[in-house]
Amino acid sequence: MAREDSSTPEARARKRVNDRSSLLWHISAFVIVNAFLWFIDIAGGGGVQWAYWTTIPWGVGLAFHIAAYLIEERGGGDRRYQQYLEEERRSEANR
Repeated sequence: MAREDSSTPEARARKRVNDRSSLLWHISAFVIVNAFLWFIDIAGGGGVQWAYWTTIPWGVGLAFHIAAYLIEERGGGDRRYQQYLEEERRSEANR
């Protein structure tokens, strides 16, 4: 997800909006679907029997999505890209 030098501010802003929108849809789907599954599981009698088998792995995936979003939002990818770009330019200059 490294930023290219040729990308425009508008394209970068559009990507940030799309990334945020994607994350919010993921969170919304997680909450709605899991609430429904937990309701069905509890209403079926016998307490919680299977709903957590969906919630736990999906929650782990959602946690990774949130982490990736936060790292990208803080510019971690862009800083690393700039660092590697400078290293490559120095390497090219020394050849």
